[in-house]
Amino acid sequence: MLKLTPVLKDYLWGGYKLKGFFGRDNGGRKISESWEVSVHPDGLSGCGEGTLADYIAQNPKSVDEAGSAFPVLVKFIDAAQNLSVQVHPDDEYARRVEGDSGKTEMWYILQADEGAGIYCGFARDTAKEEFLEKVKDGTVEELLNFIPVKSGDAYLIKAGTVHAIGAGCVICEVQQSSNVTYRVYDYNRRGADGKLRPLHVEKAVEVINFRAFKDETGSGRFEKTEGGEIRLLTKCKYFRCRELALKGIFSERCESSFTALNVLSGEGTLDGEKFTAGNSFFIPCGETYTLKGNAKIILTNENEGSRV
Repeated sequence: MLKLTPVLKDYLWGGYKLKGFFGRDNGGRKISESWEVSVHPDGLSGCGEGTLADYIAQNPKSVDEAGSAFPVLVKFIDAAQNLSVQVHPDDEYARRVEGDSGKTEMWYILQADEGAGIYCGFARDTAKEEFLEKVKDGTVEELLNFIPVKSGDAYLIKAGTVHAIGAGCVICEVQQSSNVTYRVYDYNRRGADGKLRPLHVEKAVEVINFRAFKDETGSGRFEKTEGGEIRLLTKCKYFRCRELALKGIFSERCESSFTALNVLSGEGTLDGEKFTAGNSFFIPCGETYTLKGNAKIILTNENEGSRV
């Protein structure tokens, strides 16, 4: 069991809720994202005296029995403002054009202000020409599928789905280990350099799925398990996410994959070590871990389709 140290990002749309939720401190600056479980070079999770990437390089079978590349990146996100309307490419396009993985992701809503929501795909089948016209005149949101959200909701956002997190949402995001984003609309915002933030419309239209959004999240209901209740949040080619409502003692063996463990609320112990809300852990493949306490936790494992 490895306790991880996050990497904090202060993009212009972030806020200060992650300090209240999880005690994150960025020297008084806003926190947009807290990269909790990451081996991506743009933000390496700390692990002891080194990084999680260092540990996996030295122990490749800690990911799975085949010694595959680590497939996921887990973040906490605080959207004080709307994020840009954006899209992520699939693996084939991202590897060919960007030298990175594609990005399918899952959003778990930790907290949402009244009226807050997310944009997921198009409300109806949309022609590329209409989309480009709406981008040009700043009305692209009119084409998008807006979903009001509340705490506990989960949504799978597949690569190629145009999307945006709305202001007032705090989210736990589980995604492929990638940092490729194509912005198509950004409310004419300027970065720290005073310049308009760049858009990537030409690349975006090459990867966008212009069909009406179809929800394929597949979240299940809570079922009783030893030490509490558990439910499936989503399962896709790249990862499986579950929500554990811990109310006692829960033990599990990581049979064929690592487990990333993110504590959303509550407290307890993991293999005898105390944890509180905001703590994140990596459990190597082949190990058995034991949780004790009262807490809400997201458990993430690899799916075989992610093995590279």
